[in-house]
Order: sequence, then structure tokens, then C-alpha cells
Amino acid sequence: MLFSLAVIFLCGMLLGGLCKKLKLPPLLGMLLTGILLGPHALDVLDGSILAISADLRRIALIIILTRAGLNLELADLKRAGRPAVLLCFVPACFEIAGMVLLAPRLLGISVLDAAIMGSVVAAVSPAVIVPKMLRLMEEGRGTRAGIPQMIMAGASVDDVFVIVLFTAFTGLADGGGISAGTLARIPFSIVLGILAGAACGSLLAAVFRRLRLRDSAKVLILLSISFLLVTLEDSLSGRMGFSGLIAVVAAGVALQRKRGEVAARLSAKYAKLWVAAELLLFVLVGATVDLRYAAGAGTKAVLLIFLVLLFRMLGVWVCLLRTRLSLRERAFCMLAYCPKATVQAAIGSIPLGMGLACGDIVLTVAVLSILITAPLGAFAIDCTYQRLLKKN
Repeated sequence: MLFSLAVIFLCGMLLGGLCKKLKLPPLLGMLLTGILLGPHALDVLDGSILAISADLRRIALIIILTRAGLNLELADLKRAGRPAVLLCFVPACFEIAGMVLLAPRLLGISVLDAAIMGSVVAAVSPAVIVPKMLRLMEEGRGTRAGIPQMIMAGASVDDVFVIVLFTAFTGLADGGGISAGTLARIPFSIVLGILAGAACGSLLAAVFRRLRLRDSAKVLILLSISFLLVTLEDSLSGRMGFSGLIAVVAAGVALQRKRGEVAARLSAKYAKLWVAAELLLFVLVGATVDLRYAAGAGTKAVLLIFLVLLFRMLGVWVCLLRTRLSLRERAFCMLAYCPKATVQAAIGSIPLGMGLACGDIVLTVAVLSILITAPLGAFAIDCTYQRLLKKN
């Protein structure tokens, strides 16, 4: 495992740095590192690290979402108002609808299979979006209009909404059905996650006020609480809805409200943790990619991904109607809400494992969506934000 970690970090930094020199997103180099080192290419990575790949990717996601919470100002979100709420589910619904309309015609699959495929592809990647939005906040780009905060919050909730729909659609394909209780889990998961996270963040703020602890110790405590919240989601799975990742963000927001100076220092510590976590996340995501599926997909699958992205961008446009955002700012939001990676890597192979007839094609489109939208979306954000967003 130690050899695999060394190769991941060294090769990931090398290819990431090379892509940066070529004015390409560093995550493209990290994804390529994972593809080359993974079991479907050179097979360099040890089986033990691949066995815990999902857990390592989840840890990296927790780190970046905690940092997002520590930097998220509720006043900015309140200023954004209605669009911030709509971004949590409307673009995903548009993308799933586009998949249901187009996939049966282009790929010859059933409507239900298209809905499953849409629920896999429709999840936006907070691991790609959140670091970009944090950078915008640090540079003061679009923050007065609440654009980075709005996109960051929407990306965190979007995944919960899509995963619940994915569970409902796969259950229906496996002989079950979609009940009112299943759909009710979406708002229940979000609300319960916010309440639990806010309670934990407020409690930590009180503890940090009373006890003199080094910032490194505070990071360990906050990280441990975040792990417990995500573990709680796993233990409650199947019984009641609870979103551990939303709870992680809410804990950071509550701590930031109660102890702003502490939150700023902890955010700086988390930024250093993200240097290693980002490499692990995207290299291991790349290691899940089987290029044989992508190569056998054909042009129709690639065309489908670009077409449903247009549906998603239309959904973002609808969310921003009747707002004070300029045309440039709306265009940026539409581009920034496109990258996919983590959710597709996590659930793309589940239909195949369940023995569903659509398993192969769903996995193929999930792989292609990572390869196309993650680097393309990151590149679009980096290339356009200075021209499309005002600096405060």
C-alpha cells in the first residue's frame, strides 16, 4: 500500500503540474494518472488500496465540504434566496428529463433504463466545483451577488436529491416500486442533516470557546465529528433519511457563525489537507474508469452526454430567472454547474452489479460523463470567471 500511495502522490503531482503548465485543469492529469495506474491499464496500484478506494474518496469529499461550510456565509445565501434553493434540484430534474427523452431514441433503451442512467449522470460533483468556488470567494469574484456561495450550496444538496432518485428507479427496475415514503426521504434527509450538523457545529463552538486547544487539535476533533456524521448516515440507511455530507457542511457553517476567527484558521488548515486529499480523490476516481467501456460507447453516447448537458444548463437558466444577475453571470453559473466525477464513480457500476439489463450502458455513460465533463467543466470555470464575474 505504501508503494501505491507514493506512486499516486508523485505521478498525480507530476501529471497535474504538467496539465497546469499546458493551461489545462490539474485534475485532468490526476484522472489520467488513475486511469494509467489503475487495474484496467498498467495495474500498478495495490489491491488493498483499491479495496478502500471508496472510503478514501469519501474522506477527501468530507474535507472539501467541511472547508466549504467553514467559508459559507449564510447572509450571502439569504441574499441569493430562491435561486439557491432551486439549484438544489431543478437542473438535475431537467437533465434526467433530457435523458428520458433522448436516450431511448439514441441508444435504444427503455424509459426506465433511461431514468436510471439520468439519475447516475445528473449528479454534479462538489469535489470539482467547491474548490473552484472557494478560490472565487478568496479572489472576491461574484461574491457580492452570492454566486460562488449559491453554486457551492446547490452542489452539496444536488447529490442527495439525485441519489435518492437513483435508489427509487433501481428499486423499481428490480421489481419494487416508488412509494411516497421514498420520495419523502429527500426533504427529510436534507432537513435532518442540517439540524444535526448545526447542533454539532454549535456544540464545537462552545467547546472551543471554553478549552484552549491548538488549531491542529481542533481540526482533528472537527474531522472526527464529520466522520461520525457520515457514519450515522450509513447506519440509518434503509430506515430513515439522513444526509451526512449536508450535516458536514452545516457543522462548518454553524462553527463559522459562532466562532468566525476560529473557522478562518481551521479553513486554512483544511486547505493544506486538501492538497493530499485532492490527489487521492481524483487519482482513485480515475482508477475506477475502464476505458474499454468508453471506447465501445460510440459517438451516440458522447452526443447524448452533450445534449443532456444542454438540458442541465437550461435548468440552471430557469433557476436564475427574475434575478438581478447579468447575462454574463448567468452564463457562468450554467458552465460552472456541469462537472461530474465523484457520484458517477460511486454509483455508476451499481446497476451492473444488480444484474440489470442496462448495467453495461449505464456504466459506459457514467465513465464518459467523468472523462468529458470533469476536465471540461473545470477548464470552463478557470477560463471564464475573470471575464464573466465582477471583482468586488
